[in-house]
Amino acid sequence: MNSSAGKKPRLLYIDNLRILMTVLVIMHHFAIGYGGPGGFFYTEDGSMSDISFILITLLLAINQSFFMGFFFMLSSYFSPGSIDRKGAGMFFRDRLKRLGIPLLFYMLVVVPPLSFAGARLRGFDMSFGEFLSFYFTDFRNYEVAQMWFLAALLAFALFYLLWRRFVGSMAQSEQDPPGNVAIALFALAVGLVTFAVRIWWPVGAEVPLVNWQLAHFPQYIALYIIGIAAYRRNWFETLSEKQAKFWRWMILVLILIFPILFVAVGALEGNIDPAMGGLHWESLAYSVWEQFMCMAMVISLLVWFRRRFNQQGRLAGSMSGAAYATYVLHAPTIVLVALALRGIRLDMGLKYVLVVPFAVGAAFLVGSIVKRLPVARDIL
Repeated sequence: MNSSAGKKPRLLYIDNLRILMTVLVIMHHFAIGYGGPGGFFYTEDGSMSDISFILITLLLAINQSFFMGFFFMLSSYFSPGSIDRKGAGMFFRDRLKRLGIPLLFYMLVVVPPLSFAGARLRGFDMSFGEFLSFYFTDFRNYEVAQMWFLAALLAFALFYLLWRRFVGSMAQSEQDPPGNVAIALFALAVGLVTFAVRIWWPVGAEVPLVNWQLAHFPQYIALYIIGIAAYRRNWFETLSEKQAKFWRWMILVLILIFPILFVAVGALEGNIDPAMGGLHWESLAYSVWEQFMCMAMVISLLVWFRRRFNQQGRLAGSMSGAAYATYVLHAPTIVLVALALRGIRLDMGLKYVLVVPFAVGAAFLVGSIVKRLPVARDIL
């Protein structure tokens, strides 16, 4: 096999987008810890003004609408070329090593002390040894927590390999990217499927062990497939500035709509359950809003980074190399940062703005150090 078959030149803007997505993951979990809606190992008690709560909720809603779907798309983008070069067997062995080993490490080594710390903060009175005995003797306690993404990537890679084996590989041929009408119809279709899934699997409901929230998986599956198609048809390189301009305006429109939707679903009264799932108009509206925001953010960021950030200096290169290790290890790092600063009493929104840059920097520093270790170098 020709080793250069299916190989494309290094696209530094995609590496830079991965850095950005990793930063957003850290910001997202830190925001939950500082009073935003959602679940994380650490949540801090403190006062928060209404405006802080609205802004943090908006940040989390925009993030959730696109950042993990975008991660799936970026992750699948180079898979076709990698399989073309390595073959299916070597590709899957590589996926098992790079995804499976961190999964097991996280579940068996990282999650127990983080869960213990969270339990102690909530008032549980037990020693670490007692907690470990409780954790490891009941399989129902096992979870991969934030590494659900790796478990999903592993499953998606397996399904993609089976598809190639039994159906065939998509032919390599440059084609114009879909137009804005087609993209809008795609967003609407994914939104409707998302609404249907959430009738039975509302946001927050998780599959045990792998912690998959199926409420978000229509988008994840769709964008994983789009990443493969985009590679074969060179869509990332041919999306136009004119298209991006339209979707940038759409971001503004969707942000302006969000407070109206936020109030309409009952968030100010403390009840957003109808928007999270079930046969409710609020769930339909939120599901469709999410997918349009997703398309708007993905297209805008792709074109902007391709035009402005297709290069790397020393810092960006170091962060790019450490991005995966940072993703895997960010949770314990930011929990330690939050614990170290618990004594500072400020409005939680203000504290978040002041502290999150340190959390991001600490997470990348730890990721960079671990990445250099011999045992982690070929995995992370």
